[in-house]
Amino acid sequence: MNDTTEIQKLKLAVKELSVLNDIATAVSTTHDLNQVIELIVHECVNHLNVEQGAIMLLDPTETDDQFRTIVREIDTDTEIVPYHFGVQLSGWMIKNQTPLLINDFPNDNRFTSLSDEEFPINSILSVPLKTKGKLIGVLNVFNKISEGGFTPNDQRMLSIIATQSAQAVENARLYDEEKSLKMIEEELNFATDIQTNLLPKVNPVINGFDIAGKSIPAKEVGGDYYDFIPIDENKNAICLGDISGKGMPAAMLMANLQATLRGQALFTSSAGECLTRANKLLYRSTDLQKFATLFYGILETTESIFHFSNAGHDPPFLINSNKEVTRLIKGGTVLGFLEDYQFEEDFIKLNSNDTIVIYSDGITEALNEKSEEFGEDRLLAILKENIKSSADMIIEEVFYAIKKFVNDVSQSDDITIVVIKKN
Repeated sequence: MNDTTEIQKLKLAVKELSVLNDIATAVSTTHDLNQVIELIVHECVNHLNVEQGAIMLLDPTETDDQFRTIVREIDTDTEIVPYHFGVQLSGWMIKNQTPLLINDFPNDNRFTSLSDEEFPINSILSVPLKTKGKLIGVLNVFNKISEGGFTPNDQRMLSIIATQSAQAVENARLYDEEKSLKMIEEELNFATDIQTNLLPKVNPVINGFDIAGKSIPAKEVGGDYYDFIPIDENKNAICLGDISGKGMPAAMLMANLQATLRGQALFTSSAGECLTRANKLLYRSTDLQKFATLFYGILETTESIFHFSNAGHDPPFLINSNKEVTRLIKGGTVLGFLEDYQFEEDFIKLNSNDTIVIYSDGITEALNEKSEEFGEDRLLAILKENIKSSADMIIEEVFYAIKKFVNDVSQSDDITIVVIKKN
């Protein structure tokens, strides 16, 4: 009798080792998360003689059901295991984190919410997947084919499989996350290159004026854009905008906007008409979630007249030699929002030492460690203090003040400014 028992234990141990070896060999061939889990479930279905198996991974992004079923295996012609196992089962596993063995599932009153599922669950064996004591998911098998249902040996076997498999699953998940992060990083680098290449490389040299621009992108690529567009010997377009969104979508919309504006600038000398045409084209080529604020001006150098139209952008400052301030507001709504919108325009006569400052909201909304915004008042104070300086120097003083204000706090938005001074 004792010899028979020992032989049975030995056979069971050999079987367990064989199963573990099969799983270890299988999962060592791939780092792909779905493939790793498919291999684990496949081995469980085969070795435990069940109809179906599934793995649910804990997903903190889900609010209703914290588990998501990412793979299932069907070993019979019965209906598939439902993706949604019900909050009762999920909640039980999260709370208890221990094996669950039920051979009369329809009559178990703990999980009544699952009784109406299309797939008839008669018996279930679930064990937690843990790494370093942390629950990452659940390994499930359903409907034992042999009579008598699941046994303690089945529970022991599945628990051993779960113990070995959990780290393989976690490694595969981390590998997938690393791949995703690498792809995101590559996309952001590409978007940064697009954004950088679209911005002016040098400031324009225009007789009678001192003009400069600068943009510092945030770590998360945003959509600030500025441009200097020569129209003819007497006219130059100057614009600054903020594209909605981040990353590659913002970069592509920026490229679209630049091409549109540069094309329209050559067809009309009206700032309002240029924005009206650009808006229509932008509306037709983008979805409703994509739009841009933009300040667009045309500088007539011989007459020192500045025509402008403001498409929902923060109104620029016009500061005269007496430090009196005017806001350049005339225009309309954001670009890409209403297809047939007609933008208004206005103009100003620039006198000696008049200064126009166009900026993005990344400047005024820059945050320090107390979550305080840099604000318009600080910006305006710096501009007035340095109003007699060159355009380049004004920009550098603004950037220095922002850097000092935010200290080491990372900013989520680009910081961009253009200064136009009448000599």
